[in-house]
Amino acid sequence: MSLSRRGFLAGSAGVLAGAVAGRPALARAWQQQPAPITPVFTPIRRNVGFFTGRGGTIGYLINATGVVVVDSQYPDSAKLCLDGLQERSRNRGVDLLINTHHHADHTGGNIVFKGLAKAIVANARAAELQQQVYDAAVKAAAEKGGAAPAEILVADRTFTTTWSQELGDEKITARTYTPAHTGGDAIVFFEKANVVHMGDLMFNRVHPVIDRPAGASIANWIKMVAAVANDHDADTIYIFGHTKVGFPATGSRADLAVMGDYLTALLVYVRAQVAAGKPRDVVIASTDVLRGFEDHGPLLARALTAAYDEVTAK
Repeated sequence: MSLSRRGFLAGSAGVLAGAVAGRPALARAWQQQPAPITPVFTPIRRNVGFFTGRGGTIGYLINATGVVVVDSQYPDSAKLCLDGLQERSRNRGVDLLINTHHHADHTGGNIVFKGLAKAIVANARAAELQQQVYDAAVKAAAEKGGAAPAEILVADRTFTTTWSQELGDEKITARTYTPAHTGGDAIVFFEKANVVHMGDLMFNRVHPVIDRPAGASIANWIKMVAAVANDHDADTIYIFGHTKVGFPATGSRADLAVMGDYLTALLVYVRAQVAAGKPRDVVIASTDVLRGFEDHGPLLARALTAAYDEVTAK
């Protein structure tokens, strides 16, 4: 989904940053006011496309046999997506809903598919993390005497490494590439269409969310992005989880290389700051621009904090 810096922070990062068990920000994140939504369906090729609304980009397949959805954004945008899919598929429901990871801007809309999705698929760790975040939000709300967060829907089919299913003339494979953005990341590959949904393994020209409490590793994320590129061919089209305004929501392995290079540069920058003896608060307050990554804009505390903690971890 195309996002401005302001829109990304308001619509997504607040939820992700609060997605840590026991943190007060959790309860606030689940109660965020929705921003105006402009739903857009964009075909890619061979019955696969993507939907942008509010939250992480949704991928979809509609063929003569069935319907597959990858990620679900939030309930309001999920409803718009589902309505559009039902119209395009002549009300066939949804055969598979697949989650690339647990964050609420990718799974919050799962509940909208209740009773319509025949199965929900996710990496086992992603399903665990989604439930843990929700349970922590419920506990936080109860302790403060506030309203409980809205109901969630967690995957009923989980895998640890790889999962596959054929649907008509398409084969869908979900494969784990983790730890990276979280400890439960997976990509979804539409094999005949040669389209890969990257989830939040790909932030296109925008500073990423790095969820260390959920098991993220920048060093391993660099390896995972390279591994995805190596596991697919030069014609593969990739759907990105988040995209800066003015940049596309899909791209090639060259874009994956930019992501890997950015993460490498981020670690190099923070290591240099640490080696220079700068304290944590000074490092994470930096608004420098990484050389070669001017499109990303000034560094943000969310990326610098994760990088500093990873670099200095014992």
